Amino acid sequence: MSEAPWTVRRVLGWTTSHFDKRGLDAPRLASELLLSHVLGVDRVHLYTDLDRPLDKAELTAYRALIERRVEGEPVQYLTGRRAFYGRVFQVDARVLIPRPETELLVEAVLRAVPQGGAPRFLDVATGSGCIAVTLAAERPAATVIATDVDEGCCLLARANAEAAGVAERVQIRPGDLFAPVSGEAPFDVVVSNPPYVRTGELAGLQAEVRREPRLALDGGPDGLTLVARVVDGAFAQLLPGGLLALEIGEEQGAAVRDLLQVRGYERVRIETDLERRDRMAFGTRPRGQ
Repeated sequence: MSEAPWTVRRVLGWTTSHFDKRGLDAPRLASELLLSHVLGVDRVHLYTDLDRPLDKAELTAYRALIERRVEGEPVQYLTGRRAFYGRVFQVDARVLIPRPETELLVEAVLRAVPQGGAPRFLDVATGSGCIAVTLAAERPAATVIATDVDEGCCLLARANAEAAGVAERVQIRPGDLFAPVSGEAPFDVVVSNPPYVRTGELAGLQAEVRREPRLALDGGPDGLTLVARVVDGAFAQLLPGGLLALEIGEEQGAAVRDLLQVRGYERVRIETDLERRDRMAFGTRPRGQ
């Protein structure tokens, strides 16, 4: 090691170059997030103290994170945090990392359920709980039930609900899809981000994505195994006029539209993400049914 001190400026420059040479996504951002995590400050604070030298313990901790990132671990798992819809959620290898595309799904649901009233939401395959917690936080009179087949996901989702101050209105129940809500009163909205990647495409995903739980990614041979089950099962869980909102794969719009129409949903539509790729599907249970 050279005699020059490893300041915030120098560490960020070296790490950004190192990540860039390894072909990692967003090398500067990743460097900043990891260093912020080690130092216990926000990213802005790094730039107000660029000449601060790191001590031996900080350098050791930071180098360990660099090595793990180079090996393919997602930054969000390394820091244990992910921002979603203006809030910070705990994440780890038990759950899918929340994506910006899922924020669009939440926005669409919130547009459909304006402030006022006391809506009942069902979030199926909740993972980290980001959808359930956000809906509860944005609609203070709402009650939310969230389900997930994985007990580890349920534990983390409960922790996120508690951290957001909505645990009294968000029930996290373990079990397969709709099994945990058997016998419940119907819901105004069923929302889900189910696994929708084709099994054959999993091996070709980015290294970071392959570190995420296969259970949260694998949608079966055509990517629609879980999507079809949600479409079918949600119908009976909705009030007449209730909304089903789904995140889907970019090539699944036409197939999911057909699934919704065959099942009897009305006002079926497919919406795109910011890059104009099919990303969300919606349908309502007919009134009078």
